[in-house]
Formats: sequence, structure tokens, C-alpha cells
Amino acid sequence: MNDRVVLKAEDLDGYLTSEDQQDLLKLQSMYRKTMESFPSLDKEAIITSFDEMGHAMQEICSRHPAIKVYSFVTEEGAHAEASRVISKLRDVKTDHAEFMYYSQRAYEMLFRLAYTDQHSDQKNHIIVKTPVNNPVQNYAVHKIPDIDYKIENSVMCVMLRGALLPSMIMSKELQEYSSSDYVTPFALFKISRDDSKSENDMQYILNLRNSFFNLEELDGKDWVFADPMNATGGSLVTVVKYLQNQGVKPKSIKFFNVISALKGSLRVTRALDNCTCYTLWMDPVLNEKAYIMPGLGDAGDRLNGKDSQEMPRNIIQLIADYGHNITGLYRSQLRKIEQTVLGSI
Repeated sequence: MNDRVVLKAEDLDGYLTSEDQQDLLKLQSMYRKTMESFPSLDKEAIITSFDEMGHAMQEICSRHPAIKVYSFVTEEGAHAEASRVISKLRDVKTDHAEFMYYSQRAYEMLFRLAYTDQHSDQKNHIIVKTPVNNPVQNYAVHKIPDIDYKIENSVMCVMLRGALLPSMIMSKELQEYSSSDYVTPFALFKISRDDSKSENDMQYILNLRNSFFNLEELDGKDWVFADPMNATGGSLVTVVKYLQNQGVKPKSIKFFNVISALKGSLRVTRALDNCTCYTLWMDPVLNEKAYIMPGLGDAGDRLNGKDSQEMPRNIIQLIADYGHNITGLYRSQLRKIEQTVLGSI
């Protein structure tokens, strides 16, 4: 059996419409003009250019209901929080611990956007036993939105490395809002792109030998992907098309990104049916190596640290390197991941 599935960039571009292509060319032209102000750090020109690009992307996304950008669709008061979180994640001075902290904040905001900002008036109640036991044991009651119907059919689909911790964060958010303490199953995929290629001839490779998933757990479920960055959309489309070719179909697909390039969001929502992209912040363009600009660097390395090419960590080693604080916080998710990986070996 062939244990590698390859998707090429030109396959992705085939999903784009002529209007999409025109919109992307417009943003490329605007960003080239913006970069002319970078060497002199002309702040006024840079601010004006980014404002213009932001308005252009907002207008484009308004025509694509499957693309939900936090800073475009929430109330104005929420924009400052998103802007501050993104600015910290972009900053070259932000260290590993801060990057993890702001990533967690980002995914909490994305969860609210997708699941709790729009919901029915029906409530669930949480009764909590408190540490106060004098004169009797005390309890407290808290209301949360009843969104079981949105979350308890979900499977976390992890495109490995940079997506692992964000997927754990999102799974825990789903668990916290479930009245039955639902812990998502996990499907783990080893997907990479060939960075020796340019943006126009990029290739995406799904390594099945180092992927761990149960097809029966995926069929008819709501597939949830949480990848910090969506540059080209190639990794998601490669995984989903492979699974569909195996005969399993999702009920829906949700794709959560801290930052997405406009091209990546357009490709994904054009290529995949019933797929919604949720992103905290949209960037305008990709460079010739398919890196997002202005971007935030390699999110996987900034979350997990770099692997050596000689001895890359496997999934269990990567989890161990998160340390006691992370493994303790996400112990239910880690138990599911370990069962998925070790049960497949």
C-alpha cells in the first residue's frame, strides 16, 4: 500500500474562481505597495496601507459566508483584544511561554465565535462543590449556554506538530461546555509540505505510516481542525480529500486558525463542502515560499521548539516535552491521544 498521499498547489488553485483570482491580485498589488514603506519605516504610510488592506479583505470576506474572521464579524469592542493578542504572537520578542499563553487566549476567542456567540436561550446548569464546608458543604450554580447539539458529535483532527496543542485547547473548551463532560476522539495526521518548492509548485504530503486515526470514528461526525496558521489550505484539503476517498464523510468541517492568508481561506472553502473557516486575524498575501506575510514565523516551532532532522520527536515525546503544567491541564485530552496512538502500534 502506498503510504504517501501528495497534493500539488495547482490542484488547489483549480478551486478558485476568476473573481477569487482578481481579489488575490488586488491584495498582492496593495501589499507590494505597503512593503515599499518598510525600509524607511514610514509609520503613517504603513498604517494607511494596512487600513486599506483591512477594509479590502473585509469587503471580500463579506461575500464568503463560510469565512468568519473574528475582527470582521464581532462587535467593535472585541477588536482591540484580538489585535493585541495577534500583535503579541507576531512579535519577535515574544518567548515560548508567552507564545503558548497567547495561543490559548486566541483559541478561547475562536471557540466563542464558533459556538457560544450565537446560540439559543436554552441553558445548562453547572452545580459546583466549593471548598467552603462550614456550617454545611456549600455549592454554587452557574449557567452556561446549552450547546451540546453543536459539540457532542465532534472529532478533533490534528495535523501534527504545530496543531497538537491548539487541538488540545479546543478539545478542552468543547469538554468544558458539554453537560456530559464530552472528550472528543482524536485523529492524528502526519502532514507536511515540501518547503524546497515555491508557492506556485508547492506539494503537500500525507504520511499514512505515521498517522493514527479510526475511520469509523470519523464517518458522519463534525470534524474540527485547529491549526495556528492557514497559509495555502493544502494540508487540510489533502487530509479531507484522502478521508473522503476512503469512503468516510463529515457532517461538517470547522477549521480554526489564529492567522489565515486570504488565499488559504478561499481555497479551503471552495474545495470542501460544508466547511467553515474561523480565523482570529487575516493576512493579505503569501510570499513565493508560501509563507504568510506579514505572518508570525513558524508557529509550530514557536509552540513546540525545533526538532533536529536527525532525531525528530514522535507524538509521545512531543507531549512529554510540554511538561507537567500542560499535561496536567489537558489530561483527559492526552489520555485520548495516547489511546489513539498506542492502540495503533
